Order: sequence, then structure tokens, then C-alpha cells
Amino acid sequence: MASSKAARIGEDVWKSRTEKINTEIVTLTYGTIVSSLCRDLLLPNTTSTTDYAAVNAELDRMGYNIGLRLIEDFLAKSNTGACQNLRETAEVISKTGFKIFLNITPVVSGWSSDGKSFGLVFEENPLADFVELPDDGRAQEELWYSNILCGVLRGALEMVQMQVDVRFVSDVLRGNDTTEMRVTLLKYIEDEMPPDDE
Repeated sequence: MASSKAARIGEDVWKSRTEKINTEIVTLTYGTIVSSLCRDLLLPNTTSTTDYAAVNAELDRMGYNIGLRLIEDFLAKSNTGACQNLRETAEVISKTGFKIFLNITPVVSGWSSDGKSFGLVFEENPLADFVELPDDGRAQEELWYSNILCGVLRGALEMVQMQVDVRFVSDVLRGNDTTEMRVTLLKYIEDEMPPDDE
């Protein structure tokens, strides 16, 4: 699928076939979830020190479970067929998937020499609007605030037979110049037939 076709599909579905919700509601609801996790997931033997690694893992797990289900909605709304390679997959994720669900279009960049890894650079991130990370001297180094998106991609791609590693490598909330997510293809998952009952 050509990049322009992916963009056209994303724009068409966003305009005509997607139920809209106020961005501020999504942002504030997500912020409440992250805040609750930061308050509830504490380092062992402490009463108030947040375990940011556990928060990141829980956001990823939540996103993974969302992605497992969201892919069906994506495929139904976009009518996109199977992508032929990882480059096409990257374009569809960027220009169709993110457009349909968040009305943003991250830029695909930074392909690895073997073609198995790429970056998604976010010029805007609606999940991070109105957000300031906790000023505890650790959050800016340890918390990936929008980590739920990594899980969503991981879960969705697994459902279309791609095992990937997805992680943020930079975030403007942490003082970086850009927000970038790195997607690395680990392997294509083979269809397995269930064992015979005989």
C-alpha cells in the first residue's frame, strides 16, 4: 500500500467512520490512570517511592491488552489488506492507525540497515497534553508516560503475526527534543495448527 493511500484511508476513516470523543477527556482520564499507578506501585520496603519500572510495565500490559482487541476495529474500519513488508506496515501504522484512533500522524524515520527496525517520531502526543512529570528527581529518567502506546502496537501487531519490541527512546516530557518510539521486528509468527485430538 502506497504511503499516500494509507494517509487517504486514515483521513477518510477519521472524518466519516470514527466516533469522536473530546481529546481533553482522553488526556485527563489517561493522566488519572498514570497518576493512580504512580501512587499505587511503590518500590519494596518504601511507603511513598514510586516504582517507575513497574508503572511502565503496567502501562505496557494495559496497552497490549487493548491492542489485541483494537486491531479488529482497525481492520474493520480501514479495510486494509495484509501488508507485504515491514515498510508498508510502518506506513499503515503511522498514517492510518494513529490517524484513526488519535488523529495524529507520527513520522516514520530511522530505518535500521537490515530494515527490521524503524522509529515513529511524534510531533504531537494527545496523551501528554497538560502533563508535567512528578518532580521527584527520578520520573524524568525512569517514567515513559505514554508507554501504553507501546503495548497497543505490540498487541495489535502480534494479532497480525508479527512479534515486535516497541519502546520509547525519547520523550519531550523528559526534556528531549522529540518524542520517538522505536519498533523492532523480532520475528514473523507462524500459524500453528491445533494438535489432532486422535
